[in-house]
Amino acid sequence: MDAIRCDGLTKTFGEVRALEGLTLTVPEGSIYGFLGPNGAGKTTTIRILTGLARASSGQARVDGVDLAQDGADLARRIGYLPEEPAFYGWMSPIEYLDYIGRIFDLDAEERRRRVSELLELVGLTDVSKRRIAGFSRGMRQRLGLAQALVNRPHVLFLDEPASALDPAGRREVLEMVEGLRGSVTVFMSTHILADVERVCDTIGIIARGRLITEAPRQELLSRYAVPAYEVETHPENAAALAAWAAALGDASWLQGVSLDGHRCRLQVADVERAGPLLMAALAQSGLPVVRYQVVRPSLEDIFLRLVNQE
Repeated sequence: MDAIRCDGLTKTFGEVRALEGLTLTVPEGSIYGFLGPNGAGKTTTIRILTGLARASSGQARVDGVDLAQDGADLARRIGYLPEEPAFYGWMSPIEYLDYIGRIFDLDAEERRRRVSELLELVGLTDVSKRRIAGFSRGMRQRLGLAQALVNRPHVLFLDEPASALDPAGRREVLEMVEGLRGSVTVFMSTHILADVERVCDTIGIIARGRLITEAPRQELLSRYAVPAYEVETHPENAAALAAWAAALGDASWLQGVSLDGHRCRLQVADVERAGPLLMAALAQSGLPVVRYQVVRPSLEDIFLRLVNQE
C-alpha cells in the first residue's frame, strides 16, 4: 500500500504556479526524501498533504484518506514538524506534550506514558521541567519532533527538519529520524543533499513545481551514473590545470569538465576507452599529479545535473 499518492497536483497563487502537475508515490514505511532548491514547491506540497492548504487541481491521498473528500480524518493519522516550530515558551516539555495529548483526546494515563516515552526518545528527559523559552534551536527541533509523534501517526511530515542546525544538532535529529524507519512513513522535505543521502530510502527531486525524477536512492545513483575521473595537482598549479583542461577541447571521449581550484573532474562516456587517452594527455602536459582516480557520482552531482537541465 502507498502511504502517500499525488496525481497531477497543481497550486496557483494568482499568476504564480507553485505546483504544476505534481505526481508522486511514497511507499508505506519508507523514509522519503523530497529534495529541491529553495522555492521549488516543497513547503507548498507539504501544506497540501497535511490539510493546511487546498490544491487548485489534482488529487492526493494520505494513509488512504482522500484529501478532497475526507480531510477531517487526516489530523489523527499524521504528524507534522514545520520548518520553524512554535511553542509556548512559558511551558515545560512535559506540560507542552501533555497539552498536545489532550488535543488528541488521550486519557491521563496514556498521556503520562506517551510523554515519558517521547522525552526519552528525543533526549529531553533531563530538561523536561525547564521552560522551553530557554531552549537552543536543536532542543526545540527535538521537542518539535516529539510533538509530531504524540498521536502515534502513520505518516510523519518533516519540513526542513535540520536546515538551521549546527552539525551536531543536525546529526542528532537525523539519527532520531533514522530510528523511526519501519515504524512510520516519513516524508522529509529538504535542500541538504547529505541529509537525504544519509537517511532516505526513496528520493523525489522537485524543481519549478514539477517532479523531475523519483526512485530508490541506489537506483537513482545507478540510473544517472556518469563515470568520471578526478585529477588533483598542487595548489600552485591550479592555473596550469585549468589551461590543460581547456586544451582538451571537444575530445570525443570527454562529456564534461568541472574545476575546483587545483582539482579537476572529467566526465567520460567510457572509462575503459578514456583512461589511456587521459593518461597520455596528462603525460604530455607535464603537470605534477598528486591524485588520479575513477570516481562514482554523488547525489549532489545528480541533483545539480537534473535541476540545471530543468
